[in-house]
Formats: sequence, structure tokens, C-alpha cells
Amino acid sequence: MKLVVGLGNPGPEYADTRHNVGFRVLATLARRHGIALARDKRLRGRYGEGDIGGVRTGLLEPWTWMNRSGEAVLAALDRLPIGDLATDLLVVYDDLDLPFGRLRVRPAGGAGGHNGLGDILERLGRRDVPRLRFGIGRPPPGVDPVDYVLGPFADEEAALLETRLALAADAVETFLREGVRAAMDRFNPAREESPVREEGSA
Repeated sequence: MKLVVGLGNPGPEYADTRHNVGFRVLATLARRHGIALARDKRLRGRYGEGDIGGVRTGLLEPWTWMNRSGEAVLAALDRLPIGDLATDLLVVYDDLDLPFGRLRVRPAGGAGGHNGLGDILERLGRRDVPRLRFGIGRPPPGVDPVDYVLGPFADEEAALLETRLALAADAVETFLREGVRAAMDRFNPAREESPVREEGSA
């Protein structure tokens, strides 16, 4: 089976923040495929599994707080029949260095300053972990990055968010069915214009 891990922080006060977009991509997948996510203390988070495109898939939201996300991932890998992490594990998270709504799939690499992914890579002792980055853009001048990621999406972004979450769920489905290379070819942008401008001008 395969495992998709969406990163975020537990609790209603964080539910609509930029930093929890990984949770929201998982919620989109769960609704689309009728997978119920429920608290699982053994896996240190909320978990559910089902069939996605003919692939048995687990969906995991770590509830360990962002900077200890690796604890939940290790617990899941210890209990679930996940094969090769380079092909059967996908981590979904927010990224300050991509414009809002931009998607970027990668098979490996560093954490790029993201504490959740960094903890996962450190605990696994490897960098070849596929990931889907969901762009949240940079904070405006004078706004602390911590306050920015823990704040809600701007109104303009919120109006487009469901569309971008659906596209991210499409990217996850492509990864599960066809692998990381197919997802990269289909969803990584050839250009770097902001999706807000592109969609707003359509």
C-alpha cells in the first residue's frame, strides 16, 4: 500500500491557516474517495485508508505538532505495510517559496526550511522522500513569516482555494496511480506566474 501524509497543526484554531494546507489536501482526497479520517493514538494522528484509483492508500494527518511530524510518520511506517519509501510515501505541505496555489512535485531533496518536512527527513535518515509542495506565497513586507503561515488565507486566495486544493488532490492521485515522474510532468509548472493572476484574468 501507499501512504500520503498531509502536514499541519491539530486543533480548530489552526484549521484555516496557511500552515494547515496539507491537512486540507488530505480532507479533499478523503471526501472525494469516501475515506473516513479518525483519531488513531497508535499513529499519533488522524488516519483512514481506502482505494484511490485502484491503489490501497492510507491518509495520515500527524497530530504531533508540525515540528514533530516525523514521530507520526515513523509510527505509521512501523505499523503499515508500506514498501519502498521512494515510491510509496508522499508528503504534502505548504511552501512559502512558491506563489499561492502553485504546485511542485519532487522525488527528493532537502526541507527548504520547512520544520515538518525537516523532522520527517531527519527521523527517516534519508532525503529521497517524494513530496508535493503547495504554494502559499511570501508574507508582505513587515509581516513575520511565523505570523503569516499561522494566519488565514487572504480573501482573494480563499476564493480560489478549493480549486487549487482539488488540483493538488489530482496531483496526489496521479502520484498514486502513475508515480512521481508522471505527477511532476503533469503538475509542475513550466512558468512561474502567480495562479491568482492567471485565473483572475481568465
